[in-house]
Amino acid sequence: MTIREDQKEKRRQEILYAGLSLFIQKGYSGTTIKDIAQAVGMSAGLLFHYFASKEELYSELVTLGMEGPMSSLQPTTQEPLAFFAATAERILSYIQTQPFVAKMFVLMHQAYYSDDVPASVKERLAGFDVYTPTAQILRQGQQNGTIRAGDPVALSIAYWSAIQGVAETLAMHSHLPCPKSEWITDILRAKQDEK
Repeated sequence: MTIREDQKEKRRQEILYAGLSLFIQKGYSGTTIKDIAQAVGMSAGLLFHYFASKEELYSELVTLGMEGPMSSLQPTTQEPLAFFAATAERILSYIQTQPFVAKMFVLMHQAYYSDDVPASVKERLAGFDVYTPTAQILRQGQQNGTIRAGDPVALSIAYWSAIQGVAETLAMHSHLPCPKSEWITDILRAKQDEK
């Protein structure tokens, strides 16, 4: 990558981060291209060299928000409880060290529930499902006795909801302490009497 390409990519990342912050503060409709351009110190016209529209920028953010969780749910040979422990630890570490990640959880939550999100984004979100692949891994752990008994989809919801809640809280209150990842993993851990 040339220095120019590197600078352009860095500027693109600045635009994404500024857009993310504004979208979670003001919503999709309340955020303008002018707001985003002003936040990064450029003209609206120059911003269009990076993103053709506000919808394109928003869509890129949602794509990043979908790729993150799905990349952690690739097939694994790791023992299921160890897998979920490592996943929670990795995500909470990112949340603490990279505010962008915590804010992405807020954006994704808003994108699901807001009526003013573009239809193209809503359509893509309709197919986004972390619960089914998570439940498949949980079933393996139930079979080997490391994951507690119960509906694997419900356990998946509990696990991801705990991570979501931590991320949203720390996005708003970064001065608060981050819960330990093992507390989230304990949601899934089989009790001694279940083994």
